[in-house]
Amino acid sequence: MYDFDKIVERENTSSIKYDMRMQMFGKEDITPLWVADMDFETPDFVREAIVKRAQHPIYGYSLRGETYTNSIIDWVERKHDWKINEDWIVFSPGIVPALNFATLALTKPGDAILVQPPVYFPFFTAATDHDRILTESTLIYKHGGYTIDFDDFAAKAKYAKLFFFSSPHNPTGRVWTREELVQIASICLDNDVIIVSDEIHNDLIFPNKKHIPIATISDEIADITITCIAPSKTFNLAGMATSSLIISNHNLREKMQTIIDSLHISLGNVFGAIASEAAYTHGYDWVIALMEYVSGNLDVLRSTLISTNSRIKLVEPEATYMAWLDFNDTGYDDDKIKNIIINEAKLGLSHGPIFGVGGSGFQRINLASPRTIVSSASDRLCKVFK
Repeated sequence: MYDFDKIVERENTSSIKYDMRMQMFGKEDITPLWVADMDFETPDFVREAIVKRAQHPIYGYSLRGETYTNSIIDWVERKHDWKINEDWIVFSPGIVPALNFATLALTKPGDAILVQPPVYFPFFTAATDHDRILTESTLIYKHGGYTIDFDDFAAKAKYAKLFFFSSPHNPTGRVWTREELVQIASICLDNDVIIVSDEIHNDLIFPNKKHIPIATISDEIADITITCIAPSKTFNLAGMATSSLIISNHNLREKMQTIIDSLHISLGNVFGAIASEAAYTHGYDWVIALMEYVSGNLDVLRSTLISTNSRIKLVEPEATYMAWLDFNDTGYDDDKIKNIIINEAKLGLSHGPIFGVGGSGFQRINLASPRTIVSSASDRLCKVFK
């Protein structure tokens, strides 16, 4: 039903991924597999809804109506077995802005914000840009996978006001187990730490894994949690700047809404609302097909690494359409690895050190491209690091 093999030309469309290659990598003739958007067409049912609305000749101030809210409620219940109320939903023009809103609404300068590197780098700036103290509890990398250092996490939580949680985890692709979530939540409860859970990749789960929203662990946990979701990664809608914060605690919700209102950004945009509603209403089967295809791309990358006896090691992802690659056995430092990838493999990947402590020696590759592109990229990567 869906043609994920189709090559879509994205140059000269104001695409950050393609039209910023010179700024990011110093050259144009590379295959960009870095920033986390997809090279697949946004689903037809989303595009049709946008076109239909665009045919009306006036794009004035617009409301997000009941059908918009219901689409979110229905999606979260169907996809994640979580029943949420309409009044729990707060609009945000993105999850990265929401991290900053939480910093402003729930902390003051000098307060500590806890993160788990290597992690999505805007977690860091959401703290440091506002004179908060960035506190890091580094994930443990062992036997090709990542776990949480709970002793260290508990020690750091004693001094934190907020915990920015990446679930599923970006860039490692971990899907946290119920047992891990319970332990995280218990530590945060014991130390009065509010959880801001970035669950933007929550729909992009590989077979035999299940994402559990941390707020569903218990009512107590929900009471200290702000859950951030969006259709942007799932349906390739990052340019629509539309996301939702699910907050059952009235006081937390009011504080977040106050910050958003004070910045006068609560209206959003009409096409973001239309796209979100269409995606969540009609997109269930599309996401299944998408993850089957991405799983096939992951198979291509994995088999190429194995067949070439590559010194690059795959950290097996359990979610997302990215893969975290370990280059530490190549014997090269980060600058050398980056130079070889750009100038010899002619690829643009996400440089591991930008994800903070634990990112050195790693690169993140985006697998949400037609298989011919992923296959070629895998071959070139293994060839230059043979």
